[in-house]
Amino acid sequence: MSSNEAGPVGELALQTLAMPKDTNANGDIFGGWLVSQMDLAAGIASKLATRGRSVTVAIQNVHFISPVKVGATVSCYTEVVKKGNTSVQINVEVWTSNISIDDKPTKMADGLFVFVAIDEDGKPRPIPR
Repeated sequence: MSSNEAGPVGELALQTLAMPKDTNANGDIFGGWLVSQMDLAAGIASKLATRGRSVTVAIQNVHFISPVKVGATVSCYTEVVKKGNTSVQINVEVWTSNISIDDKPTKMADGLFVFVAIDEDGKPRPIPR
């Protein structure tokens, strides 16, 4: 998917503000911070999809399209793309905007997150249909 798409795919799962403490040596937002926001958003979507506790088991094909700047509003959109017996795959898109400069939303990153539903003992459990 390109960064000049019509708009985000999926549901808004998480929105936050990129702060100076989350920057790398170049002054842009650290990629690890962005992945952690994506994982949080996917975790919220997984909790809804699995109707309970789940854990991240894989992060696949994360693409950083453009650097995120300090002060940007970071919005993570999620879409369940596959649901198995115990696992769920969730696509996450990161879009940013900067309200103070009337910036239009721009896609900055995307990736696929895989979660497994677990029971109280941490063992895989079936996902309710």
